[in-house]
Amino acid sequence: MSTLTIEKATMNDAKILTEIMKKTFDREAKKWLSEEEAYADYNIQPPGYASIEMNKYMIKELNYYKVIIDEIIVGGIIVTVSGRSFGRIDRIFIDPIYQGKGFGSRAISLVEKEFYDVRKWEFETSSRQINNHYFYKKKGYEKTFETKDEYYYTKQIKIPVEEENIVENKELSRIQYDNCDMSKAEYYQVNLKGSSFSNSNLMNSYISNCNLSHSKFQNINFRNSLIADLNLANSEILLASLGGVHFKDTDLGKENNPILFERCDLKGSKLSHCNLKDVEIQNSEITGMKIDNILVEELLEAYYQVIKG
Repeated sequence: MSTLTIEKATMNDAKILTEIMKKTFDREAKKWLSEEEAYADYNIQPPGYASIEMNKYMIKELNYYKVIIDEIIVGGIIVTVSGRSFGRIDRIFIDPIYQGKGFGSRAISLVEKEFYDVRKWEFETSSRQINNHYFYKKKGYEKTFETKDEYYYTKQIKIPVEEENIVENKELSRIQYDNCDMSKAEYYQVNLKGSSFSNSNLMNSYISNCNLSHSKFQNINFRNSLIADLNLANSEILLASLGGVHFKDTDLGKENNPILFERCDLKGSKLSHCNLKDVEIQNSEITGMKIDNILVEELLEAYYQVIKG
């Protein structure tokens, strides 16, 4: 039997892992999607799956393991662990030429052993990928939710009763918590709709795979935070201090709705390797602004001289 191991991926692995991921998910798309559906199912072709920059981000910020068979990288498995107890398999991919030999199953088993404190694992897959449904059932996962396009699976890991410290399936709505120490608490599949957090210390909190639509964040200290892999379509950011903020590998979403900047101070900012097609700048201070190291003021002056002829 071939020797299979998993190791934490490094930036040096980003190129080969991107190539394998693209090859794997493109094959899945060809198998399960019609031409009209291409790029419409994010479980079959996840956002940024063909981007080396997305892979670098996941290597840096997530638990990204390369799957190795006899010293050859043949795939990857990416997991998110919230606190100690809850794990999510974000992506798993094995080079198509190595599929059907149990390597994916063995990789998942190794990840479960790596995070031995996790008591509940979860995974989402496309409703189209029938082979995935059988695969995860065989690994002990149970379907807990489904929509027309997506199946949601979970796996409960049994732990000794004496080690449990859990409040489960309780009705706790409309309770007020005042001056309570809830540090290092873990929340999983809880309904916090309509909840209010005020004058509280949420420093070093970790929020992942949560629905925060229609929420309000006001008077919040987000200093030195990481905000990544978000859907901010149709949102508003008002009265924000953006000093030192770095926007990278960002697009305008599927609808390609343009961004609108109004009354913003962007002095000293830099746009590099960006698509600025059809961008408009009106009634703005452009002193010292350059395009390809040429002063825009000089370009406009030359333009108006030509117009006046």
